[in-house]
Amino acid sequence: MRILVAEDSKVYRHLITKCLKEWEFNYVVAEDGPAALELLESAWNPTLAILDWVLPGISGLELCQRIRARGQNEQYVYTIVLTAKNQRDDLLAAMEAGADDYLPKPFDPLELKARLLAGRRIVLLQRELIATRESLRFAATHDSLTGLLSRGEVISVLRCEIARGRREQRPVGIVLADLDHFKRINDTFGHSAGDMVLQETTRRFRAGLREYDGVGRYGGEEFLFVLPGCDLTTTIHRADAIRHLIEKDAMVMPQDNLTATASMGVTVADFQSDASMETLLERADRALYRAKKNGRNRVEYCEMSSLAECRR
Repeated sequence: MRILVAEDSKVYRHLITKCLKEWEFNYVVAEDGPAALELLESAWNPTLAILDWVLPGISGLELCQRIRARGQNEQYVYTIVLTAKNQRDDLLAAMEAGADDYLPKPFDPLELKARLLAGRRIVLLQRELIATRESLRFAATHDSLTGLLSRGEVISVLRCEIARGRREQRPVGIVLADLDHFKRINDTFGHSAGDMVLQETTRRFRAGLREYDGVGRYGGEEFLFVLPGCDLTTTIHRADAIRHLIEKDAMVMPQDNLTATASMGVTVADFQSDASMETLLERADRALYRAKKNGRNRVEYCEMSSLAECRR
């Protein structure tokens, strides 16, 4: 636990730091409000702050307010206001400013230690809650086997990118990919081998994507790619490059090595068109069907407004 001590009194600085050193806490000292604020916003990032109410430049209560005004994604800082003010109204003012605890001067060292230990427990509990929340959020938006976006989440990404593309007048490439003869892999090598193929395929997908591209597990062995800023020619080229990443090296399995291939259907959301997301997905699906029909392990595309006119 990293503790910030903001205290302008030399006597109290000495008393507090002597205790913290004896209790083996990691701490840093600020002698005025601006110095304390700088430390709060620095990479040192304290998890607990002992703030004197009256500080030169910025008061301890104003520091509490600034800490609480930060975004929810910021690390929580447990704050203890240490002051000679000891009226009930003062306690209420400190709590309303965002303080977590209040300790009047002169303080009992053992009481200070008890407050610090309580603060540490609360900070640790808050970290556990954040970790649990993020884990649940990830589970709700990602496929558990591959770690890719879930079907609903990647469709949401596609919807947002189509809207953005129309605002910014840039195309969005859309690719539906399907692993060829995946049922045969499961039947021959078992479902655990099939899972390993999906995981290795995911790793190769990611190697062929930009940081801001989207990819999600659309179905059992089917995947959806969202490629912002890619016109039809670029999307076809990138889909073929990803297809090559899948087939070029054998995948190492416990029983045997095998080579997987993928068929891909491509279309593009053109900012000049008002085609719905559902229509665009249907085009990509039709192109994927053509890729399978024409021998698999290939890329086909559809760019016409009429699905019947989709061609290679």
